Amino acid sequence: MEPDLLVYCQKSTPRIRYILDLMLDDVLGLDFTATDSIPEYESFEGPRLCYHSQPIVAGKELLIMPCGLLTEKGINSHQLSFFDFDDSRAFFPVYSKLSPIPFDLFAASFYMVSRYEEYLPYMRDEHGRFSASYGIAMQQGFLQQPVVNRWALLLKKHLLDFFPSLQFKQREFSFLPTIDIDSAWAYQNKGLIRTLGGYLKDLGKLDLPEMKKRTRVLLRMEKDPFDTYDRMLEIHSRYGLKPYFFVLFADYGLNDKNVPVNNSRFQTLVKSLADYGRVGIHPSYASNSNPELLSREIVRLSQVLRAEITASRQHFLKLSMPETYRNLVNLDISDDFTMGFAGQPGFRAGICTPFKWYDLEAETVTELTLHPFTLMEGTLRDYLSLDTDGAIRQIRALVDQVKAVNGNFISLWHNESFSDEKRWIGWVKVYEQMLEYIYSGESSE
Repeated sequence: MEPDLLVYCQKSTPRIRYILDLMLDDVLGLDFTATDSIPEYESFEGPRLCYHSQPIVAGKELLIMPCGLLTEKGINSHQLSFFDFDDSRAFFPVYSKLSPIPFDLFAASFYMVSRYEEYLPYMRDEHGRFSASYGIAMQQGFLQQPVVNRWALLLKKHLLDFFPSLQFKQREFSFLPTIDIDSAWAYQNKGLIRTLGGYLKDLGKLDLPEMKKRTRVLLRMEKDPFDTYDRMLEIHSRYGLKPYFFVLFADYGLNDKNVPVNNSRFQTLVKSLADYGRVGIHPSYASNSNPELLSREIVRLSQVLRAEITASRQHFLKLSMPETYRNLVNLDISDDFTMGFAGQPGFRAGICTPFKWYDLEAETVTELTLHPFTLMEGTLRDYLSLDTDGAIRQIRALVDQVKAVNGNFISLWHNESFSDEKRWIGWVKVYEQMLEYIYSGESSE
């Protein structure tokens, strides 16, 4: 059976095959085949796309001129040249009137989704992360645009100009709420030593209201502020949503302060979350550089749930290319939800569609699917210092961006931000307004 589209590439490389699959199949839903045979390409009677420096069947194909990135080997520092394009920015320009698109959109897309720049030398932040400020997307002002999806739609437009009968499968906008559980309870179930430590800390600060609050919660006279699970269930049930919960199930450490994993109430909670949502591992801060520790955490959670753990999101969004993802692959994690920045909302990989991770050092596509999230509530409040009104405006603008390309909008919230207390007063309303806006069909423009 003939494909709907035949793509000619002078040389078939893993990079080219990967990005063609992503843009033509995964994003655009197009049935295509790639070939490096000129006779086969010339004899094909259907729609054709030529990814080559010159036309093969001039006037009967869409020509995309390559810049060379997808046929080179190794990881090299490129002097990127940016220019204004389509209310945004583009790079890897091509200087030819023969190409209707003035840049190599396949190379630019590959550069973004492979996170090419994160394999190059960079200054790490205090948690060893690649910061948004070091990335070309923020520097060039397109971090809050899913440019890869937009470039795919641009390609679709030009293909339809040449071949109006070409069939594409229509993609639909989708939303997935995700919740990170760094600390299941604020006061309860912490153990005697940590509870006494909490009182001593309150006493040292002469924080009598906090001591009173802690005591009332421990005596069951008041609900623990982080015990927001019934509230989350009620909100999500209104829309028939099944959130993904990522649970920190680790030994106590400087940056890992959840409830002890052998606590029976904690284990019961985790099981209950699996009843109305999906549960993945939230690998500890300490495990990021310790695969054996990561393995123990996955096994522990799997034993409690009596189910295989296949999804993850890194605690503190600690992500180091390619080690973090290789560790997950080696432990049979099939889906990861870490792709996003702590300090800025938007599209770290320039895309709002799940995609396979390409191991750039090994030059191979893997079976690990990356699910990029668009925003985290902590980013809006703590990094950008937005109030609740400013947060909802930012959220609506990002929802509009994802809806415009029929992408996947993934939010990242924490159980504590549903408390409506202290620093999170008013943020339950922000979450509810986000859901209302997502399902209202409105636009902020």
